[in-house]
Amino acid sequence: MVKDGFPINTISDIVSLPSFENVLPDAYYVDGMIFAVASAPEIPMPEQWMPWLIQSSDSHLVDKDVDKLADTLMNGLRAHLDFMRQEKSPMPSELNVAIEVQGTTRPSKELESWLNGLLHVHKQLEPVWQNAWNHWEKHLEKSKANKKDCDSNEPEKTEPAEARLSRCLKLFSTLANIELALSYRNDKQAAQLESNINMLVKQLPSVLADYTSCQGS
Repeated sequence: MVKDGFPINTISDIVSLPSFENVLPDAYYVDGMIFAVASAPEIPMPEQWMPWLIQSSDSHLVDKDVDKLADTLMNGLRAHLDFMRQEKSPMPSELNVAIEVQGTTRPSKELESWLNGLLHVHKQLEPVWQNAWNHWEKHLEKSKANKKDCDSNEPEKTEPAEARLSRCLKLFSTLANIELALSYRNDKQAAQLESNINMLVKQLPSVLADYTSCQGS
């Protein structure tokens, strides 16, 4: 469990060791990946998700290093799950501030790395999310069949989980590669996005919470 700071503090010292330098992405990328694993509707087994972190297929880790890394990654996963239970934002606070780069506002490189790690794992887990949606749809169909037994004044959910998830991923993708996002827009749209970058970065904790809540919708 994380007693101090954020989940990344659980893994940063180990994943930054020289023995892992050419094997793993940076600590922010790894932490984003672990967050996405913890947020999945069904958490994959360690032997499935841990190899996703290895960026060099010709790495030569000794058994002692492999065990140390596996223990560290599991501790990172437990830390993220603990933060979710406490409804705390898992993203290091220094990432929640946009930076000035040559007179323009941009997400920090660390934030871009964290979000790219999240998106990398989400892509790997898309079948898991799809299975969850199929399950939710069946559950909704059963609920509709019993709708006549419900209070007609009961408010309905305003937005399905799939739409909420899509909105979350759109923001993550935009901030993970802001230059690419700007290139897809015309001048007016790009100027609007530029002016909103600081606000979008500050919205991330609440959007991450929404992303996490989609797993149980």
